[in-house]
Amino acid sequence: MTDRIPAGLDMPRLQRLLGSPDTAWLVDRVAERIASGTEPAHGTATLADPAPAQRRALELLLGRPPGRGKSLTARLADVDTVLRESGISPDGLVAAVQALRGPIAVRREVETAADRAWESALEPLDRLAADRPDLTPWLQQVRATGLLKRQATDPIAGAGLAEQAARVLSALPHPGIVRPILAAQTVGHAHALDDGRPLTALVLSAIRSLTGLAASDTATSEGRRDAWAGAGVAADDLSSRILALNVPPPRDEGFLPRLLRLGAAAGQPLVLTLRDLNSLPTATTTTTTTTTDHTIAADLTGTTISVCENPAVVSAAATALGSTCPPLVCLEGTPSVAANRLLRQLLARGANLRYHGDFDWGGIRIATSVFNLAEQSGAPAAPWRYDSAAYLEAVARRLGTALPQAKTRDTPWDPDLRHHIETHALRVEEEHVIDTLLTDLTRHRTSPA
Repeated sequence: MTDRIPAGLDMPRLQRLLGSPDTAWLVDRVAERIASGTEPAHGTATLADPAPAQRRALELLLGRPPGRGKSLTARLADVDTVLRESGISPDGLVAAVQALRGPIAVRREVETAADRAWESALEPLDRLAADRPDLTPWLQQVRATGLLKRQATDPIAGAGLAEQAARVLSALPHPGIVRPILAAQTVGHAHALDDGRPLTALVLSAIRSLTGLAASDTATSEGRRDAWAGAGVAADDLSSRILALNVPPPRDEGFLPRLLRLGAAAGQPLVLTLRDLNSLPTATTTTTTTTTDHTIAADLTGTTISVCENPAVVSAAATALGSTCPPLVCLEGTPSVAANRLLRQLLARGANLRYHGDFDWGGIRIATSVFNLAEQSGAPAAPWRYDSAAYLEAVARRLGTALPQAKTRDTPWDPDLRHHIETHALRVEEEHVIDTLLTDLTRHRTSPA
């Protein structure tokens, strides 16, 4: 019962006539009509198979027998008139029901107000998308799927979550940062982007949209790691890494240059972490670039860096060629933040990239990311025996295995390659063609460091 009783309403009499359990069905019907936006004091309310006490209660309310049929019917206009003329509820049936049940909101009005509130909650993301058109398709998806509603308890919480997501996304893609630091710098809480957090779900959905990934691609921890890496975000600066053999060091005497020289002298592969690479300047162009503390000299102009997908290639090259192997780096799958950091720095120093990977849809996706990174840096990469001719040669040699079902992808550097892979449905891994790759590397072997 509400604490606010309309002036003139006789609550004790109302309770006796309309507030008993035997008239609850009638109050329920009127309350539902109010909530649905239907005129409450028009039409009828019917109860099937009424109990004798329910018949007597309606007779007492209306002052006449309600009939002897199998159902019990009350004209709502009659009930409204009785309540007004008796002085029990001078404002009629609606006021009486709301006095018994409390204020009853019209559902349509509540829903409209809620829709406005949720739309208002999206304003921080609308402002972001106005400056970042690449996020517009994602924002449309957020609206269509109600993603923000699923992650927030109410519009006020949703507005706060949207504001945090906008701050995080404004910092992405990043040239290389670990997730806790990104969270701390953007929203002030180092664990705000941990797995399972509402903010993480919202930001990760945007990253998927930006990188063309499906929800299934981030169903595993490895998939989520790769998605974050695509936006330049690592879980930490030690697990993000890249494998390198004979990569030319920058011209200074820091820790990393000394490490690269030692590795090249011994002809041994090195595992470089993002922590190692953080000593290098952030690089986005192939020209001489000045940063706060560093100048990136274009000292690798004309140098080709071979990039592969699988560690077996690096191991075989180190065994066969050692310190004479041309510069070779291995992504070990989807490029990590460390991998992208090193590749950008090499491109900024004037190097050219050539890429080889597995002939399957995962390998095509990785190749595309490498080519895109190089193009963004102003120095498009080239395929390294990663075209139709190389694939068809491997197929002719009866190499490869059945290609697993996966999302097909375009191959812009060789449009026919996609067609050939779809047609033959064979996956050719790098390990199948190591001999060919080693022949290429041997042909361009260098003097020992």
